[in-house]
Amino acid sequence: MSTLYEETGRTNQKRRTREALVAAARDIVASGRTPSVEEAARAAAISRTTAYRYFPTQHALLSAAHPETAKSSLLPKHAPEDPVERLDLVLRSMIKSNLQNEAQQRTMLRLSLEATPAERADLPLRQGRAIKWIDEALSPLRGSLPDRQLRDLTLSIRASTGIEALVWLVDVGGLTPTEAGRLLRRTGVALLEHAIMSVTPKNGDG
Repeated sequence: MSTLYEETGRTNQKRRTREALVAAARDIVASGRTPSVEEAARAAAISRTTAYRYFPTQHALLSAAHPETAKSSLLPKHAPEDPVERLDLVLRSMIKSNLQNEAQQRTMLRLSLEATPAERADLPLRQGRAIKWIDEALSPLRGSLPDRQLRDLTLSIRASTGIEALVWLVDVGGLTPTEAGRLLRRTGVALLEHAIMSVTPKNGDG
């Protein structure tokens, strides 16, 4: 989100300045450190005073540097109708992004845990995008599962496959990121398959 300062005057130059600061912050985060506004300014060869006009706080800088995706869907144009196949496609894409941007995702996770409720609401990690992607994958189940059960299933899959679970499996479980990614995908699909079995008539039932 741009500031009022960026929306007046030499907007093209200001856009380039902002992009340079964001790129510098992302590079620092990718190296395993959490940059201050001053550090990003030095890396981008931009004055400290100018940098603060764009990002008055570290929180604002790191929120802008998050590898956000504007995709409203992770499904292909001609997506399958089978919910298991749909979910697998979504989880593959989600987990791949988390693995590719693990350092940035970890930074945003830490910020979300440390932020005030007001700050947390603005963080990219807390905008519910993954829930919407999973909900779309499970849409063929609407009518087969009660709305509350479908919502619980969506949240359970998100909780079991997001960056939080990835961090635990790597840091505590001792898995490599690739191993953790495979386990997360299997876990999400298993949760869905269990839910489907709960509404599938058993042999001999009417």
